[in-house]
Amino acid sequence: MSGAQYTLTGRLTVALPPEAAFTLFTPRGEELWVAGWRPRFPVRTSDDSAPGTVFETGAHNEPTIWVVVAREPGRSVSYARVTPGSRAGTVTVEVDADRQGGSTVRVTYELTALTPEGEGPLHEFAESYRDFLRSWEVDIARHLGSRPPTAAAQS
Repeated sequence: MSGAQYTLTGRLTVALPPEAAFTLFTPRGEELWVAGWRPRFPVRTSDDSAPGTVFETGAHNEPTIWVVVAREPGRSVSYARVTPGSRAGTVTVEVDADRQGGSTVRVTYELTALTPEGEGPLHEFAESYRDFLRSWEVDIARHLGSRPPTAAAQS
């Protein structure tokens, strides 16, 4: 039995209003700014963030199965994710307007190691979670052609 389980929450800013920012966190929207992110849908779908939508990814040589479990259009989306033999859990993205006309995005990963071999990668992910979200912010800003906010501006 594995003993590793984490709930990780962090925030980033996006220089778009919430409804536009939300689209960047849908399966197809992430293709715009995440290197190597190529969701594969086993069933054709016109709405990739509709609850019940299933897709697979293989980023970092880790096949992962995703299911959209909940969505409030333009506001939030939650995914169940399973990397077989390693870890499973949920990812929730919540988007709110900020005072500058952009968005504050709260991202929560709740993950459990499925095997003892999955504990190390999960612990490494937890240790680097803040940097992980910062890389999202930088990559999104680059995609949008803007500069990411400085760390001091985020506090």
